Amino acid sequence: MKSKSCSSAGSADQSSIKAGLSTTLKAGAQIIVDTLIEQGVDTMFGYLGGVVLPLFDRLYDAPINFINPRHEQGGCHMADAYARASGKVGVVVATSGPGACNLVTGLATAMMDSVPVVAITGQVRTELIGNDAFQEADITGITRPITKYNCIVKDVEDLARTVREAFYIASTGRPGPVLVDVPVDIEVARCKTDGPVEMKLPGYRVRTKGNARQISMVAKEINKAQQPVLYVGGGVIIANASEELRAVAEKAHLPVTTTLLGLGSYDQSRPESLDMLGMHGAAYANYAVQECDLLIAVGARFDDRVTGKLKAFAPNAKIIHIDIDPSSISKNVRVDIPVVGDAKIILAALVKEVEYHERKRWFKKIAEWKNKFPFSYDRDSTTIKPQYVVEEICRLTEGRAIITTGVGQNQMWAAQFYRFSRPRQLISSGGLGTMGYGLPAAIGAQVAKPEALVIDIDGDHSFNMTMTELRTAVENKLPIKVCILNNGYMGMVRQWQELFYNKRYSKSYLSNPDYAAVAEALGAVGITVDKKGDVPKGIKKMLGVARPCVVDFRIEREENVWPMVPAGKSLNEMDGLDILESMA
Repeated sequence: MKSKSCSSAGSADQSSIKAGLSTTLKAGAQIIVDTLIEQGVDTMFGYLGGVVLPLFDRLYDAPINFINPRHEQGGCHMADAYARASGKVGVVVATSGPGACNLVTGLATAMMDSVPVVAITGQVRTELIGNDAFQEADITGITRPITKYNCIVKDVEDLARTVREAFYIASTGRPGPVLVDVPVDIEVARCKTDGPVEMKLPGYRVRTKGNARQISMVAKEINKAQQPVLYVGGGVIIANASEELRAVAEKAHLPVTTTLLGLGSYDQSRPESLDMLGMHGAAYANYAVQECDLLIAVGARFDDRVTGKLKAFAPNAKIIHIDIDPSSISKNVRVDIPVVGDAKIILAALVKEVEYHERKRWFKKIAEWKNKFPFSYDRDSTTIKPQYVVEEICRLTEGRAIITTGVGQNQMWAAQFYRFSRPRQLISSGGLGTMGYGLPAAIGAQVAKPEALVIDIDGDHSFNMTMTELRTAVENKLPIKVCILNNGYMGMVRQWQELFYNKRYSKSYLSNPDYAAVAEALGAVGITVDKKGDVPKGIKKMLGVARPCVVDFRIEREENVWPMVPAGKSLNEMDGLDILESMA
Protein backbone atom coordinates (compact mmCIF):
# COMPACT_ATOMS: atom_id res chain seq x y z
CA MET A 1 0.00 0.00 0.00
CA LYS A 2 1.19 3.52 -0.73
CA SER A 3 1.86 6.16 1.86
CA LYS A 4 -0.40 9.17 2.16
CA SER A 5 -1.31 12.10 4.35
CA CYS A 6 -3.78 10.70 6.86
CA SER A 7 -5.76 13.90 7.03
CA SER A 8 -7.15 13.45 3.55
CA ALA A 9 -7.36 9.80 2.48
CA GLY A 10 -7.56 6.13 3.42
CA SER A 11 -9.98 6.46 6.34
CA ALA A 12 -12.24 3.75 7.67
CA ASP A 13 -15.90 3.89 6.72
CA GLN A 14 -17.39 6.22 9.31
CA SER A 15 -20.66 4.32 9.18
CA SER A 16 -18.81 1.50 10.91
CA ILE A 17 -18.09 3.50 14.06
CA LYS A 18 -19.79 1.58 16.86
CA ALA A 19 -19.49 4.19 19.59
CA GLY A 20 -20.17 7.91 19.44
CA LEU A 21 -17.77 10.71 20.23
CA SER A 22 -17.04 11.27 23.87
CA THR A 23 -17.10 14.70 25.42
CA THR A 24 -13.56 14.31 26.77
CA LEU A 25 -10.80 16.37 25.21
CA LYS A 26 -7.49 14.50 25.06
CA ALA A 27 -4.03 15.46 23.91
CA GLY A 28 -2.75 13.63 20.86
CA ALA A 29 0.02 11.95 22.87
CA GLN A 30 -2.55 10.56 25.30
CA ILE A 31 -4.70 9.39 22.39
CA ILE A 32 -1.71 7.42 21.06
CA VAL A 33 -1.11 5.78 24.43
CA ASP A 34 -4.78 4.97 24.97
CA THR A 35 -5.09 3.50 21.50
CA LEU A 36 -1.97 1.37 21.98
CA ILE A 37 -3.44 -0.03 25.19
CA GLU A 38 -6.76 -0.61 23.40
CA GLN A 39 -4.82 -2.65 20.81
CA GLY A 40 -3.42 -4.88 23.55
CA VAL A 41 0.09 -3.40 23.62
CA ASP A 42 1.89 -4.16 26.88
CA THR A 43 5.48 -3.89 25.60
CA MET A 44 7.22 -1.28 23.46
CA PHE A 45 10.74 -0.48 22.34
CA GLY A 46 12.15 2.92 21.48
CA TYR A 47 14.44 5.86 21.98
CA LEU A 48 13.65 9.31 23.29
CA GLY A 49 14.09 12.57 21.37
CA GLY A 50 12.87 16.14 21.34
CA VAL A 51 9.71 15.89 19.27
CA VAL A 52 8.45 12.73 21.03
CA LEU A 53 8.78 14.25 24.52
CA PRO A 54 4.98 14.72 24.79
CA LEU A 55 4.46 11.04 23.97
CA PHE A 56 7.13 9.83 26.41
CA ASP A 57 5.64 12.05 29.12
CA ARG A 58 2.32 10.21 28.70
CA LEU A 59 4.09 6.84 28.61
CA TYR A 60 5.59 7.64 32.04
CA ASP A 61 2.38 6.54 33.80
CA ALA A 62 1.20 4.00 31.21
CA PRO A 63 0.93 0.26 32.05
CA ILE A 64 3.37 -0.56 29.25
CA ASN A 65 6.76 -2.21 29.65
CA PHE A 66 9.13 0.06 27.76
CA ILE A 67 12.56 -1.17 26.64
CA ASN A 68 15.20 1.45 25.80
CA PRO A 69 17.77 0.18 23.27
CA ARG A 70 21.18 1.77 22.79
CA HIS A 71 20.34 2.59 19.15
CA GLU A 72 17.08 2.89 17.24
CA GLN A 73 18.10 0.14 14.81
CA GLY A 74 18.48 -2.22 17.76
CA GLY A 75 15.05 -1.18 19.04
CA CYS A 76 13.43 -1.94 15.70
CA HIS A 77 15.08 -5.39 15.58
CA MET A 78 13.86 -6.00 19.14
CA ALA A 79 10.29 -5.13 18.16
CA ASP A 80 10.61 -7.35 15.08
CA ALA A 81 11.86 -10.36 17.08
CA TYR A 82 9.26 -9.73 19.79
CA ALA A 83 6.62 -10.04 17.06
CA ARG A 84 8.17 -13.21 15.61
CA ALA A 85 8.47 -14.90 19.01
CA SER A 86 5.05 -13.89 20.35
CA GLY A 87 2.86 -13.67 17.25
CA LYS A 88 1.80 -10.17 18.35
CA VAL A 89 2.52 -6.81 16.71
CA GLY A 90 5.86 -5.31 17.71
CA VAL A 91 5.90 -1.57 18.47
CA VAL A 92 8.86 0.81 18.22
CA VAL A 93 9.08 4.58 18.77
CA ALA A 94 11.71 7.02 17.48
CA THR A 95 12.15 10.75 17.25
CA SER A 96 12.32 12.76 14.03
CA GLY A 97 15.22 13.05 11.61
CA PRO A 98 18.15 10.78 12.52
CA GLY A 99 16.09 8.81 15.02
CA ALA A 100 13.49 7.91 12.42
CA CYS A 101 16.17 7.26 9.80
CA ASN A 102 17.87 4.80 12.13
CA LEU A 103 14.76 2.61 11.88
CA VAL A 104 15.24 2.06 8.14
CA THR A 105 17.31 -1.14 8.35
CA GLY A 106 14.95 -2.64 10.91
CA LEU A 107 11.85 -1.78 8.88
CA ALA A 108 13.38 -3.22 5.70
CA THR A 109 14.25 -6.40 7.62
CA ALA A 110 10.65 -6.73 8.84
CA MET A 111 9.26 -5.96 5.39
CA MET A 112 11.29 -8.66 3.65
CA ASP A 113 10.31 -11.27 6.25
CA SER A 114 6.63 -10.24 6.60
CA VAL A 115 6.81 -9.23 10.26
CA PRO A 116 4.03 -7.12 11.84
CA VAL A 117 5.67 -4.01 13.32
CA VAL A 118 4.14 -0.60 14.01
CA ALA A 119 6.64 2.25 14.11
CA ILE A 120 5.57 5.59 15.56
CA THR A 121 7.91 8.43 14.70
CA GLY A 122 7.90 12.03 15.81
CA GLN A 123 8.03 14.84 13.28
CA VAL A 124 8.69 18.56 13.36
CA ARG A 125 5.73 20.93 13.68
CA THR A 126 3.39 20.84 10.69
CA GLU A 127 4.13 24.44 9.68
CA LEU A 128 7.86 23.58 9.46
CA ILE A 129 7.49 20.50 7.27
CA GLY A 130 9.37 21.00 4.02
CA ASN A 131 11.51 23.86 5.38
CA ASP A 132 14.58 21.79 6.28
CA ALA A 133 13.87 22.34 9.95
CA PHE A 134 16.21 20.99 12.62
CA GLN A 135 16.03 17.18 12.67
CA GLU A 136 13.48 17.06 9.87
CA ALA A 137 13.44 14.10 7.49
CA ASP A 138 10.75 12.97 5.07
CA ILE A 139 10.46 9.61 6.77
CA THR A 140 7.27 8.62 4.94
CA GLY A 141 9.05 9.22 1.64
CA ILE A 142 12.18 7.42 2.82
CA THR A 143 10.30 4.35 4.07
CA ARG A 144 7.66 4.07 1.36
CA PRO A 145 9.42 1.12 -0.37
CA ILE A 146 10.15 -0.72 2.89
CA THR A 147 6.80 -0.51 4.69
CA LYS A 148 3.48 -2.13 3.94
CA TYR A 149 1.84 1.26 4.57
CA ASN A 150 2.88 4.59 6.03
CA CYS A 151 1.42 8.02 6.58
CA ILE A 152 1.86 11.35 8.32
CA VAL A 153 -0.97 12.54 10.57
CA LYS A 154 -1.80 16.22 10.04
CA ASP A 155 -5.04 16.41 12.01
CA VAL A 156 -5.38 15.24 15.60
CA GLU A 157 -8.94 14.12 14.81
CA ASP A 158 -7.41 11.39 12.60
CA LEU A 159 -4.91 10.13 15.15
CA ALA A 160 -6.79 7.34 16.96
CA ARG A 161 -8.23 5.97 13.74
CA THR A 162 -4.83 6.01 12.06
CA VAL A 163 -3.12 4.08 14.86
CA ARG A 164 -5.92 1.48 14.80
CA GLU A 165 -5.56 1.16 11.05
CA ALA A 166 -1.80 0.73 11.45
CA PHE A 167 -2.29 -2.31 13.68
CA TYR A 168 -4.95 -3.75 11.42
CA ILE A 169 -2.86 -3.39 8.26
CA ALA A 170 0.34 -4.62 9.92
CA SER A 171 -1.24 -7.81 11.25
CA THR A 172 -3.67 -8.88 8.51
CA GLY A 173 -3.08 -10.49 5.14
CA ARG A 174 0.63 -10.78 4.51
CA PRO A 175 1.94 -8.98 7.61
CA GLY A 176 4.46 -6.19 7.44
CA PRO A 177 5.71 -2.99 9.05
CA VAL A 178 3.56 0.15 9.16
CA LEU A 179 4.90 3.60 10.04
CA VAL A 180 2.85 6.45 11.50
CA ASP A 181 4.58 9.85 11.52
CA VAL A 182 3.20 12.32 14.09
CA PRO A 183 4.23 16.01 14.13
CA VAL A 184 4.87 17.33 17.63
CA ASP A 185 2.03 19.87 17.44
CA ILE A 186 -0.38 16.97 16.79
CA GLU A 187 0.92 15.28 19.95
CA VAL A 188 -0.07 18.30 22.06
CA ALA A 189 -3.26 19.28 20.20
CA ARG A 190 -6.53 18.22 21.85
CA CYS A 191 -9.69 16.72 20.44
CA LYS A 192 -12.69 14.60 21.30
CA THR A 193 -11.99 10.89 21.12
CA ASP A 194 -14.03 8.24 19.39
CA GLY A 195 -14.77 4.66 20.36
CA PRO A 196 -13.64 1.40 18.74
CA VAL A 197 -13.90 1.22 14.98
CA GLU A 198 -14.67 -1.79 12.82
CA MET A 199 -12.08 -1.67 10.06
CA LYS A 200 -13.44 -1.11 6.57
CA LEU A 201 -10.59 0.17 4.45
CA PRO A 202 -11.44 0.93 0.81
CA GLY A 203 -9.11 -0.95 -1.48
CA TYR A 204 -7.74 -3.20 1.26
CA ARG A 205 -9.30 -6.64 1.18
CA VAL A 206 -7.76 -9.79 2.63
CA ARG A 207 -8.79 -13.11 1.11
CA THR A 208 -8.49 -15.88 3.71
CA LYS A 209 -10.60 -18.75 2.38
CA GLY A 210 -9.07 -20.51 -0.59
CA ASN A 211 -11.17 -21.40 -3.60
CA ALA A 212 -12.79 -24.78 -2.91
CA ARG A 213 -12.40 -25.96 -6.50
CA GLN A 214 -8.70 -25.14 -6.53
CA ILE A 215 -8.18 -26.89 -3.19
CA SER A 216 -9.80 -30.01 -4.65
CA MET A 217 -7.52 -29.74 -7.68
CA VAL A 218 -4.52 -29.61 -5.36
CA ALA A 219 -5.72 -32.70 -3.47
CA LYS A 220 -6.15 -34.64 -6.73
CA GLU A 221 -2.63 -33.76 -7.84
CA ILE A 222 -1.20 -34.84 -4.47
CA ASN A 223 -3.14 -38.10 -4.56
CA LYS A 224 -1.78 -39.09 -7.96
CA ALA A 225 1.80 -37.81 -7.57
CA GLN A 226 4.60 -40.38 -7.44
CA GLN A 227 7.38 -38.06 -6.24
CA PRO A 228 5.82 -35.07 -4.44
CA VAL A 229 7.57 -32.58 -2.14
CA LEU A 230 6.06 -30.08 0.29
CA TYR A 231 8.09 -26.85 0.18
CA VAL A 232 7.29 -24.76 3.26
CA GLY A 233 8.12 -21.15 4.06
CA GLY A 234 7.73 -18.77 6.97
CA GLY A 235 4.14 -18.07 5.98
CA VAL A 236 3.08 -21.32 7.66
CA ILE A 237 4.53 -20.07 10.95
CA ILE A 238 2.95 -16.63 10.53
CA ALA A 239 -0.42 -18.31 9.93
CA ASN A 240 -0.02 -20.59 12.97
CA ALA A 241 -0.60 -23.46 10.58
CA SER A 242 2.08 -25.93 11.71
CA GLU A 243 -0.42 -28.47 13.05
CA GLU A 244 -2.41 -28.38 9.83
CA LEU A 245 0.82 -28.78 7.85
CA ARG A 246 1.80 -31.82 9.90
CA ALA A 247 -1.65 -33.33 9.40
CA VAL A 248 -1.43 -32.97 5.61
CA ALA A 249 2.14 -34.32 5.47
CA GLU A 250 1.28 -37.34 7.62
CA LYS A 251 -2.02 -38.20 5.96
CA ALA A 252 -0.69 -37.89 2.40
CA HIS A 253 2.80 -39.17 3.37
CA LEU A 254 4.75 -36.27 1.89
CA PRO A 255 8.42 -35.36 2.35
CA VAL A 256 8.76 -31.82 3.74
CA THR A 257 11.51 -29.31 3.08
CA THR A 258 11.56 -25.79 4.48
CA THR A 259 13.16 -22.46 3.84
CA LEU A 260 15.37 -20.85 6.48
CA LEU A 261 12.38 -18.97 7.91
CA GLY A 262 10.23 -22.07 7.66
CA LEU A 263 12.47 -24.06 10.04
CA GLY A 264 10.42 -25.15 13.03
CA SER A 265 7.17 -25.33 11.09
CA TYR A 266 7.75 -29.08 10.78
CA ASP A 267 9.56 -31.14 13.42
CA GLN A 268 12.94 -32.02 11.94
CA SER A 269 13.08 -35.26 13.92
CA ARG A 270 10.19 -36.67 11.89
CA PRO A 271 11.13 -39.11 9.09
CA GLU A 272 9.37 -37.03 6.43
CA SER A 273 11.63 -34.05 7.10
CA LEU A 274 14.10 -33.07 4.38
CA ASP A 275 15.44 -30.18 6.48
CA MET A 276 16.28 -26.90 4.71
CA LEU A 277 16.69 -26.51 0.96
CA GLY A 278 18.52 -23.93 -1.12
CA MET A 279 21.99 -22.44 -1.51
CA HIS A 280 23.27 -23.95 1.75
CA GLY A 281 20.44 -26.40 2.24
CA ALA A 282 20.59 -30.16 2.45
CA ALA A 283 21.77 -31.92 -0.68
CA TYR A 284 18.94 -34.44 -0.29
CA ALA A 285 16.38 -31.63 -0.16
CA ASN A 286 17.78 -30.01 -3.29
CA TYR A 287 17.90 -33.29 -5.18
CA ALA A 288 14.34 -34.11 -4.14
CA VAL A 289 13.08 -30.77 -5.43
CA GLN A 290 14.93 -31.20 -8.71
CA GLU A 291 13.51 -34.69 -9.26
CA CYS A 292 9.99 -34.28 -7.86
CA ASP A 293 6.93 -34.48 -10.09
CA LEU A 294 4.82 -32.24 -7.83
CA LEU A 295 6.01 -29.31 -5.71
CA ILE A 296 3.51 -27.93 -3.20
CA ALA A 297 4.71 -24.53 -1.98
CA VAL A 298 3.00 -23.23 1.15
CA GLY A 299 3.73 -19.76 2.52
CA ALA A 300 6.96 -19.48 0.54
CA ARG A 301 7.98 -16.97 -2.12
CA PHE A 302 10.53 -18.81 -4.30
CA ASP A 303 13.45 -16.66 -3.17
CA ASP A 304 16.59 -16.80 -5.31
CA ARG A 305 18.55 -18.42 -2.45
CA VAL A 306 16.02 -21.26 -2.62
CA THR A 307 15.56 -21.70 -6.35
CA GLY A 308 19.07 -21.28 -7.70
CA LYS A 309 18.95 -20.93 -11.49
CA LEU A 310 15.28 -20.22 -12.16
CA LYS A 311 15.12 -21.84 -15.59
CA ALA A 312 16.40 -25.10 -14.14
CA PHE A 313 14.31 -25.11 -10.94
CA ALA A 314 12.14 -28.21 -10.38
CA PRO A 315 12.17 -28.98 -14.11
CA ASN A 316 9.87 -32.01 -13.97
CA ALA A 317 7.35 -30.71 -11.47
CA LYS A 318 3.85 -29.39 -11.63
CA ILE A 319 3.88 -26.49 -9.18
CA ILE A 320 1.19 -25.58 -6.65
CA HIS A 321 1.44 -22.34 -4.68
CA ILE A 322 -0.61 -21.63 -1.54
CA ASP A 323 -0.13 -18.08 -0.29
CA ILE A 324 -2.16 -15.24 1.23
CA ASP A 325 -0.40 -12.68 -0.99
CA PRO A 326 -1.73 -12.85 -4.56
CA SER A 327 1.18 -10.72 -5.80
CA SER A 328 3.57 -13.55 -4.88
CA ILE A 329 1.84 -16.06 -7.12
CA SER A 330 3.88 -16.66 -10.31
CA LYS A 331 6.11 -13.70 -9.42
CA ASN A 332 9.34 -15.70 -9.69
CA VAL A 333 8.25 -19.17 -10.80
CA ARG A 334 5.32 -20.05 -13.04
CA VAL A 335 2.59 -21.77 -11.02
CA ASP A 336 0.20 -24.40 -12.36
CA ILE A 337 -2.39 -24.25 -9.55
CA PRO A 338 -2.56 -21.13 -7.37
CA VAL A 339 -4.56 -21.03 -4.14
CA VAL A 340 -4.83 -17.61 -2.51
CA GLY A 341 -5.75 -17.54 1.15
CA ASP A 342 -4.73 -18.25 4.72
CA ALA A 343 -2.47 -21.31 4.98
CA LYS A 344 -4.17 -22.53 8.16
CA ILE A 345 -7.62 -22.52 6.58
CA ILE A 346 -6.47 -24.00 3.27
CA LEU A 347 -4.41 -26.81 4.83
CA ALA A 348 -7.31 -27.68 7.15
CA ALA A 349 -9.54 -28.03 4.10
CA LEU A 350 -6.89 -29.92 2.14
CA VAL A 351 -6.33 -32.59 4.80
CA LYS A 352 -9.91 -33.75 4.35
CA GLU A 353 -9.31 -34.58 0.69
CA VAL A 354 -5.80 -36.03 0.50
CA GLU A 355 -5.14 -39.76 0.63
CA TYR A 356 -2.31 -41.84 2.05
CA HIS A 357 0.15 -43.30 -0.46
CA GLU A 358 3.24 -45.19 0.69
CA ARG A 359 5.53 -44.06 -2.16
CA LYS A 360 8.21 -46.61 -1.24
CA ARG A 361 10.48 -45.95 -4.21
CA TRP A 362 10.47 -42.19 -3.64
CA PHE A 363 11.28 -42.41 0.06
CA LYS A 364 13.93 -45.05 -0.64
CA LYS A 365 15.65 -42.68 -3.06
CA ILE A 366 15.48 -39.86 -0.52
CA ALA A 367 16.97 -42.15 2.15
CA GLU A 368 19.89 -42.96 -0.16
CA TRP A 369 20.60 -39.23 -0.65
CA LYS A 370 20.40 -38.67 3.11
CA ASN A 371 22.91 -41.46 3.77
CA LYS A 372 25.29 -40.27 1.06
CA PHE A 373 25.22 -36.50 1.67
CA PRO A 374 24.39 -35.67 5.30
CA PHE A 375 25.31 -32.37 6.90
CA SER A 376 28.75 -33.23 8.24
CA TYR A 377 32.25 -31.95 9.08
CA ASP A 378 35.62 -33.21 10.26
CA ARG A 379 34.78 -34.45 13.75
CA ASP A 380 38.37 -35.59 14.33
CA SER A 381 39.78 -32.10 13.97
CA THR A 382 41.76 -30.81 16.94
CA THR A 383 40.55 -27.25 16.31
CA ILE A 384 37.09 -25.99 17.29
CA LYS A 385 34.75 -26.59 14.39
CA PRO A 386 31.74 -24.25 14.39
CA GLN A 387 29.43 -27.13 13.49
CA TYR A 388 30.56 -28.93 16.64
CA VAL A 389 29.74 -25.87 18.75
CA VAL A 390 26.20 -25.73 17.33
CA GLU A 391 25.71 -29.48 17.78
CA GLU A 392 26.79 -29.22 21.42
CA ILE A 393 24.46 -26.26 22.01
CA CYS A 394 21.63 -28.34 20.57
CA ARG A 395 22.57 -31.41 22.62
CA LEU A 396 22.97 -29.59 25.92
CA THR A 397 19.73 -27.60 25.47
CA GLU A 398 17.92 -30.74 24.24
CA GLY A 399 16.86 -28.75 21.19
CA ARG A 400 14.48 -26.62 23.24
CA ALA A 401 16.06 -23.16 23.04
CA ILE A 402 14.83 -20.24 20.99
CA ILE A 403 17.70 -19.49 18.61
CA THR A 404 18.42 -16.10 17.07
CA THR A 405 21.27 -15.52 14.64
CA GLY A 406 23.36 -12.93 12.94
CA VAL A 407 23.83 -13.31 9.20
CA GLY A 408 26.47 -15.28 7.33
CA GLN A 409 28.20 -18.55 8.09
CA ASN A 410 26.97 -18.56 11.69
CA GLN A 411 23.39 -18.38 10.44
CA MET A 412 23.84 -21.30 8.05
CA TRP A 413 25.62 -23.50 10.62
CA ALA A 414 22.80 -22.79 13.09
CA ALA A 415 20.23 -23.74 10.45
CA GLN A 416 22.10 -26.91 9.50
CA PHE A 417 23.13 -28.28 12.90
CA TYR A 418 20.50 -27.14 15.40
CA ARG A 419 17.37 -29.30 15.18
CA PHE A 420 14.15 -27.31 15.31
CA SER A 421 10.92 -28.94 16.43
CA ARG A 422 8.41 -26.13 16.88
CA PRO A 423 7.36 -22.86 15.21
CA ARG A 424 8.81 -19.51 16.34
CA GLN A 425 11.93 -21.30 17.57
CA LEU A 426 14.34 -19.84 14.98
CA ILE A 427 14.42 -16.05 14.66
CA SER A 428 16.69 -14.85 11.89
CA SER A 429 16.86 -12.24 9.14
CA GLY A 430 16.10 -14.10 5.93
CA GLY A 431 15.20 -11.80 3.06
CA LEU A 432 17.36 -8.76 3.84
CA GLY A 433 20.19 -10.70 5.48
CA THR A 434 20.82 -8.07 8.15
CA MET A 435 24.11 -8.36 9.99
CA GLY A 436 23.77 -7.20 13.60
CA TYR A 437 20.29 -8.70 13.93
CA GLY A 438 21.11 -11.55 16.31
CA LEU A 439 21.75 -9.76 19.62
CA PRO A 440 18.82 -7.30 19.59
CA ALA A 441 16.61 -10.12 18.26
CA ALA A 442 17.55 -12.22 21.28
CA ILE A 443 16.51 -9.35 23.53
CA GLY A 444 13.15 -8.98 21.78
CA ALA A 445 12.53 -12.73 21.91
CA GLN A 446 13.44 -12.89 25.61
CA VAL A 447 11.03 -10.04 26.39
CA ALA A 448 8.31 -11.92 24.50
CA LYS A 449 9.13 -15.26 26.15
CA PRO A 450 10.59 -14.49 29.60
CA GLU A 451 10.61 -18.14 30.71
CA ALA A 452 12.35 -19.41 27.57
CA LEU A 453 16.04 -20.07 27.04
CA VAL A 454 17.12 -17.67 24.29
CA ILE A 455 20.49 -18.11 22.57
CA ASP A 456 22.01 -15.90 19.89
CA ILE A 457 24.34 -17.94 17.67
CA ASP A 458 26.29 -15.08 16.17
CA GLY A 459 29.27 -14.28 14.02
CA ASP A 460 31.95 -11.94 15.24
CA HIS A 461 31.34 -9.34 12.53
CA SER A 462 27.57 -9.45 13.07
CA PHE A 463 28.02 -9.11 16.82
CA ASN A 464 30.37 -6.14 16.34
CA MET A 465 27.59 -4.14 14.70
CA THR A 466 25.16 -4.06 17.64
CA MET A 467 27.20 -5.32 20.62
CA THR A 468 26.31 -2.31 22.79
CA GLU A 469 22.76 -3.69 23.02
CA LEU A 470 24.21 -6.18 25.49
CA ARG A 471 23.86 -3.37 28.02
CA THR A 472 20.13 -3.26 27.24
CA ALA A 473 19.88 -6.92 28.25
CA VAL A 474 21.85 -6.27 31.44
CA GLU A 475 19.77 -3.23 32.37
CA ASN A 476 16.52 -5.15 31.91
CA LYS A 477 17.81 -8.34 33.60
CA LEU A 478 17.24 -10.43 30.49
CA PRO A 479 19.30 -13.66 30.76
CA ILE A 480 20.06 -14.01 27.05
CA LYS A 481 23.03 -16.10 25.93
CA VAL A 482 25.33 -15.13 23.07
CA CYS A 483 27.58 -17.71 21.40
CA ILE A 484 30.05 -16.00 19.06
CA LEU A 485 31.54 -18.21 16.35
CA ASN A 486 34.68 -16.11 16.16
CA ASN A 487 36.97 -16.69 13.18
CA GLY A 488 38.09 -13.08 12.75
CA TYR A 489 36.58 -12.92 9.28
CA MET A 490 33.39 -11.75 7.70
CA GLY A 491 32.99 -15.47 7.20
CA MET A 492 30.64 -15.90 4.26
CA VAL A 493 32.33 -13.10 2.33
CA ARG A 494 35.71 -14.71 3.01
CA GLN A 495 34.34 -18.05 1.74
CA TRP A 496 33.31 -16.40 -1.52
CA GLN A 497 36.71 -14.72 -1.77
CA GLU A 498 38.35 -18.12 -1.32
CA LEU A 499 36.20 -19.84 -3.91
CA PHE A 500 35.76 -17.11 -6.54
CA TYR A 501 38.49 -14.50 -5.95
CA ASN A 502 41.60 -16.67 -5.60
CA LYS A 503 41.81 -16.20 -1.82
CA ARG A 504 42.33 -12.47 -2.13
CA TYR A 505 40.86 -11.62 1.27
CA SER A 506 40.29 -7.94 0.62
CA LYS A 507 39.02 -6.20 3.80
CA SER A 508 37.14 -9.26 5.07
CA TYR A 509 39.30 -9.50 8.19
CA LEU A 510 39.02 -7.19 11.19
CA SER A 511 40.80 -7.46 14.50
CA ASN A 512 38.28 -8.17 17.23
CA PRO A 513 38.23 -7.08 20.86
CA ASP A 514 38.36 -9.49 23.77
CA TYR A 515 34.65 -10.29 23.78
CA ALA A 516 34.67 -11.73 27.28
CA ALA A 517 36.20 -8.49 28.57
CA VAL A 518 33.66 -6.43 26.60
CA ALA A 519 30.83 -8.49 28.10
CA GLU A 520 32.16 -7.97 31.63
CA ALA A 521 32.56 -4.22 31.00
CA LEU A 522 28.91 -4.04 29.95
CA GLY A 523 27.79 -5.93 33.06
CA ALA A 524 27.36 -9.39 31.54
CA VAL A 525 29.30 -12.61 32.07
CA GLY A 526 32.14 -13.24 29.63
CA ILE A 527 33.66 -16.63 28.77
CA THR A 528 36.39 -17.49 26.26
CA VAL A 529 36.70 -21.00 24.78
CA ASP A 530 39.78 -21.68 22.65
CA LYS A 531 40.19 -25.45 23.08
CA LYS A 532 37.93 -28.10 21.57
CA GLY A 533 37.77 -30.05 24.82
CA ASP A 534 36.40 -27.02 26.64
CA VAL A 535 33.41 -26.49 24.34
CA PRO A 536 30.88 -28.54 26.38
CA LYS A 537 32.23 -27.06 29.63
CA GLY A 538 31.85 -23.51 28.30
CA ILE A 539 28.28 -24.14 27.16
CA LYS A 540 27.33 -25.71 30.50
CA LYS A 541 28.79 -22.75 32.37
CA MET A 542 26.83 -20.39 30.10
CA LEU A 543 23.60 -22.28 30.69
CA GLY A 544 24.16 -22.19 34.44
CA VAL A 545 24.35 -18.40 34.54
CA ALA A 546 21.13 -16.50 35.29
CA ARG A 547 22.44 -13.29 33.70
CA PRO A 548 23.28 -12.18 30.16
CA CYS A 549 26.31 -14.20 29.07
CA VAL A 550 28.69 -14.08 26.10
CA VAL A 551 30.83 -17.05 25.08
CA ASP A 552 33.62 -16.35 22.60
CA PHE A 553 34.34 -19.57 20.70
CA ARG A 554 37.65 -19.26 18.82
CA ILE A 555 36.73 -21.46 15.86
CA GLU A 556 38.60 -22.81 12.83
CA ARG A 557 39.46 -19.67 10.90
CA GLU A 558 38.82 -20.83 7.33
CA GLU A 559 36.02 -23.35 7.76
CA ASN A 560 33.43 -23.29 4.96
CA VAL A 561 29.69 -23.95 4.80
CA TRP A 562 28.83 -26.98 2.69
CA PRO A 563 27.02 -27.74 0.50
CA MET A 564 26.88 -24.58 -1.57
CA VAL A 565 24.99 -23.80 -4.76
CA PRO A 566 27.08 -21.15 -6.53
CA ALA A 567 25.26 -18.11 -7.91
CA GLY A 568 23.69 -18.85 -11.28
CA LYS A 569 23.77 -22.63 -10.83
CA SER A 570 20.83 -24.99 -10.41
CA LEU A 571 20.01 -26.73 -7.13
CA ASN A 572 21.63 -29.99 -8.22
CA GLU A 573 24.93 -28.26 -9.07
CA MET A 574 26.29 -28.12 -5.53
CA ASP A 575 29.89 -27.59 -4.48
CA GLY A 576 31.27 -29.50 -1.51
CA LEU A 577 29.40 -32.77 -2.07
CA ASP A 578 32.66 -34.68 -2.26
CA ILE A 579 33.61 -33.27 1.13
CA LEU A 580 30.26 -34.26 2.68
CA GLU A 581 30.39 -37.71 1.08
CA SER A 582 33.90 -38.33 2.42
CA MET A 583 32.75 -37.51 5.96
CA ALA A 584 29.41 -39.36 5.81
